[in-house]
Amino acid sequence: MEFTAKQIAEFLGGTVDGNENAAVHTFAKIEEGVPGALSFLSNVKYTQYLYSTQSSVVLVNKDFKAEQPVSATLVRVDNAYESLAKLMSLYASMKPGRTGISSLASVSEKAKIGKNVYIGPFSVVEDGAVIGDNTQIYPHVIVGEGASVGSDCILYPHVTIYYACKVGNRCILHAGCVIGADGFGFAPTPNGYNKIPQIGIVELEDDVEIGANTCIDRSTMGRTIVHKGVKLDNLIQIAHNVEIGENTVMSAQTGVAGSSKVGSWCMVGGQAGISGHLNIGNKVNVGAQTGIISNIPDGEGVMGYPSIGYRNFLRSSLIFRDLPEISKTVSQLKKEIEELKAQLASK
Repeated sequence: MEFTAKQIAEFLGGTVDGNENAAVHTFAKIEEGVPGALSFLSNVKYTQYLYSTQSSVVLVNKDFKAEQPVSATLVRVDNAYESLAKLMSLYASMKPGRTGISSLASVSEKAKIGKNVYIGPFSVVEDGAVIGDNTQIYPHVIVGEGASVGSDCILYPHVTIYYACKVGNRCILHAGCVIGADGFGFAPTPNGYNKIPQIGIVELEDDVEIGANTCIDRSTMGRTIVHKGVKLDNLIQIAHNVEIGENTVMSAQTGVAGSSKVGSWCMVGGQAGISGHLNIGNKVNVGAQTGIISNIPDGEGVMGYPSIGYRNFLRSSLIFRDLPEISKTVSQLKKEIEELKAQLASK
């Protein structure tokens, strides 16, 4: 499949600098460019590679000014990174999807299967489950009793969707993720812990992507809900009755404890932890390894444990780094003050 610079510019609403007939059929990083490849430049740290890349076409921002001759054809767009994402999505959508149900799959006669669905070997679709049109279910996936999966979804190998849980349209669930395992609910007694039945569900709205081996627990009652457009990385734990707002993104190894609410358009760094029963506002930025133990209002940026504002955390980090020298200076000043006191007392 091949596209010219002119076709790319028309699709993206951009302009061409150079040969508008330059053709590409693959993608490459700008520092690893080869003839026939399309690359992009959005980070100024990589500008040096633009002047030596062998890629045929490079996406750049409209305001980019070259300081040396460029052999590649440039396609100028409003945002090179976003434009690359659009092109890669177009490229991926043109690949034909699999269809058909493997003879090695176990699909209940009481399940409802849409059109153009693929169900791979050793997958299980139980009674009352619903699978939407064009959804692809790879080998060893389990869709539990009464669960539903929308249209145009991809469920990679070993995904498990427990009974009655709901997955929206255009969702991508990566290998090994678990949707709807029991929430961590136990009542202490003199003889140990009694399990509290978790009778709610998990609901994923449209356009959600869940990373490999990420777990989202079913609610005690009601639902654990992940709203539309949310992207969760690998190895994340979302506990029972949590709510994640629209278009929030979380990096790997983040944990959200039970009944907390995270707002829309939040960005959460890797290994961050959010305690239970908290409210995290909209557009909150959380640094990596941050521990949140109190509510965070809209628009805040926090880091550290317990979490504090970004600027305070950075100032505190500088002080912490210099603590040995500061301690030595304080001890010296203390000694000098005692000597001055002694001198003054002797007069």
